[in-house]
Amino acid sequence: MRQPGDFTTTPRMLFIAVLAIGIGICSTFIAVILLKLIGLFTNLFFYQRWATNLVSPVGNKLGIFEVLVPILGGLIIGLMARYGSERIRGHGIPEAIEAILINGSKVEPKVAILKPISSAISIGSGGPFGAEGPIIMTGGAFGSMVAQFFHLTSVERKTLLVAGAAAGMSATFASPIAAILLAVELLLFEWKPRSLVPVALASASAAILRHYMLGGGPLFPVPAHSAFIGSIGFLGCVVAGVAAGGMSALLTLLVYAFEDLFHRLPIHWMWWPMIGGLVIGIGGLIFPQALGVGYDTIGTLLRGNVSAQIILGVLLVKSIIWCVSLGSGTSGGVLAPLLMMGCALGGIEAMFLPHEGAGFWALISMAAILGGTMRSPFTGIIFALELTHDVNALLPLAIAVTIAHGFTVLLMKRSILTEKISRRGYHLSREYAIDPLELLFAREVMRTDVVALSDSLSPTALPQLVQDELEKHERIQHLYPVLNAEQLLVGVVTRHDLQRFIQQEDASSGSIGELIQQQPVVAYSNEPLRHVINRMAASGFTRLPVVESEASPKLLGMISLSALLKARSHNLEEERRRERPLHLRLLLPRRGQPSTAEVVEEETVPGEQVHQ
Repeated sequence: MRQPGDFTTTPRMLFIAVLAIGIGICSTFIAVILLKLIGLFTNLFFYQRWATNLVSPVGNKLGIFEVLVPILGGLIIGLMARYGSERIRGHGIPEAIEAILINGSKVEPKVAILKPISSAISIGSGGPFGAEGPIIMTGGAFGSMVAQFFHLTSVERKTLLVAGAAAGMSATFASPIAAILLAVELLLFEWKPRSLVPVALASASAAILRHYMLGGGPLFPVPAHSAFIGSIGFLGCVVAGVAAGGMSALLTLLVYAFEDLFHRLPIHWMWWPMIGGLVIGIGGLIFPQALGVGYDTIGTLLRGNVSAQIILGVLLVKSIIWCVSLGSGTSGGVLAPLLMMGCALGGIEAMFLPHEGAGFWALISMAAILGGTMRSPFTGIIFALELTHDVNALLPLAIAVTIAHGFTVLLMKRSILTEKISRRGYHLSREYAIDPLELLFAREVMRTDVVALSDSLSPTALPQLVQDELEKHERIQHLYPVLNAEQLLVGVVTRHDLQRFIQQEDASSGSIGELIQQQPVVAYSNEPLRHVINRMAASGFTRLPVVESEASPKLLGMISLSALLKARSHNLEEERRRERPLHLRLLLPRRGQPSTAEVVEEETVPGEQVHQ
């Protein structure tokens, strides 16, 4: 028996970590290629030139014909999804989650090729998306492909898939820590060294390589802010958190409201991105900055030198075309649009909240929107810090993001990422907690009033033994341990085998040794119940004898599945039962009651008898 420890990680983690580092390096090149593709298609669609530098669609000379560009992009994406792979639809992260939870972390190779191309076409034709979602999905697809060439478990494939996804995000935004936290909060569904160490190393490798290929951070430098903003400023963070939570809920509802509208259309879903493209094109005519990734607009908002026209354009036009296009099922990410809309919300708040420096409330609201919409508070906080390197904003960020997160958790059952998975008939919980069965041991729930058989027991004594057991015990025992002369466990016998043996005509001439199942599956008194139930699941047995240790198989009791259920019910009782162990007592006695001093004096009067 393996002794329980803080972690269950084995040296196998080292091999997975080496693979993860290689995947992280390759994912960096994939991220660079995708960014170059976005630049290429943006230049081709809006400026009719062959160039790969990232440019904004703002300033093109197409005029009214600009509306046709997103429509053309939507048509191409619809055709790719219809005749290539439907998995390219969506913003990447839900598809990665679905691959992990449903498909055993197996992603088709063609997705790794079609997803970046479709996303580059979508964003390059003016789609109001970010590159991070497609990069996360593409990096994850590449990690999954590599994993499928090795003899790995589903959990190990998941680790490598997430390593590729985290590396892609790290390379895009120069945010290795936020990428690790995003992996933990959204993709890994666990906090274990076996997965955390490889994913962290992949993210770090991508961040190091990015420095040489794309340059270092911060991606959005901001003016220095005060290290302490005072009580009024912190109250402003509360207001910003509530406002971000409300906007996060509104954006989520709008995205899926438009998706429901598209599902009611009497046309094939292949044509939906074209309709979304029409809305994008019209929005681009009204507010050109709404088109494309918009990193330049985010940087401008964070510096605080923007007009009210840009703020309102982002909040109204960008939000609407983003929700409509996402609902149409086109390909693109959500992080960059959320950052932009959060910055615009902060621009509105800066008009009435205390002045804490240029772009301060844009920074706070940007992170709060991200944490509230994606239900990933730690990712939102650290992501904002890595994008700006403004460490002074840590405490205000923690307040605003936490409040936004709590707001949406209480208001909505699903996030913008998990709602899509739920609509496909699957449920997942994003709450991490210690398994209650890890805290209870076999010795605490085992049954000790057990009837044991001797390996030298005479067959003629079996009928009387079974009858006595029925009379003495309320519950029928279904499994009988068999002990040798030293009272050590040598095997087990089922009740069914005993009854069949007794009913035989020549039972008296038989031997009980024929019935004994030697080397039985056992539980150990000092091991957690989680190990016991795992052993039951692996063996198929629901009742196990409990022995002292592997070296000393002395019988201590029996444990069954019903005992494990009782342990689980004990945990549920702790969650539901409310009590008040401590009570406040007033120093002054209530009217009609003697004081403590009077009671003491009465009790110490000698010879007096107290009557109740």
